Amino acid sequence: MTSGTRPRPAKAINFKHRRYVLWLGGILGVLTLLLGIAPWHRQDWLLENALVVPAVLVLWAIYRHVPFSRLSWTLVFAFLCLHEVGAHYTYSEVPYDAWWRSVTGGSLNALLGWERNNFDRIIHLFYGLLLAWPVREILFHLAKVRGFWSYFLPLDLTMSTSALYELIEWAAAMTFGAELGTAYTGSQGDPWDAQKDMALAAGGALLALTAAAIVNWKCQRDFAREWTDSLRVDPPV
Repeated sequence: MTSGTRPRPAKAINFKHRRYVLWLGGILGVLTLLLGIAPWHRQDWLLENALVVPAVLVLWAIYRHVPFSRLSWTLVFAFLCLHEVGAHYTYSEVPYDAWWRSVTGGSLNALLGWERNNFDRIIHLFYGLLLAWPVREILFHLAKVRGFWSYFLPLDLTMSTSALYELIEWAAAMTFGAELGTAYTGSQGDPWDAQKDMALAAGGALLALTAAAIVNWKCQRDFAREWTDSLRVDPPV
């Protein structure tokens, strides 16, 4: 045998992967409990976390049946942590500007020319930026998408789920009335809030998938052939 390290058994790799995912889940669970002890608005916190329950069920199914990478689990974990921060304070009231001021002595809103609390807009951007790659992995393994479609379909799914969430916000606002509905939607008086949120989610996904395509173009030898083959139309039988 040639000198060098032996490849690790698959069971050892799977154990490390499982342990990593369980650690992320444990940290997220502790964070959720801590941020749920005394949220600023309990009813809004419950609404914000109502969608986390089906999300956890989907993640459990992915954990059981889809070979998700550590990168994807980390990106999902980061997004859910940000969501729990928004749920604790209520998205439109997260005091990020006060945190920035305590560190730098200046106002982040003033620096960027913002006139509102933009934490919700940041999260919509990160929805696309952080979750587009995990969505791509799901489609890659379940639907066997390749080439152009492995980038377009995750973008399309991110945009459609972002639009679905805006419809859920609207339905919640209509159902629960002005005060709770306003807190949940976080529009802060902007009539174009939903459209801007969807645009930011789409922009984040487009940025992430473009970066992924550039990396794959540089590193994947058959990138051009796979892209071309994915756009070829088979002749009718």
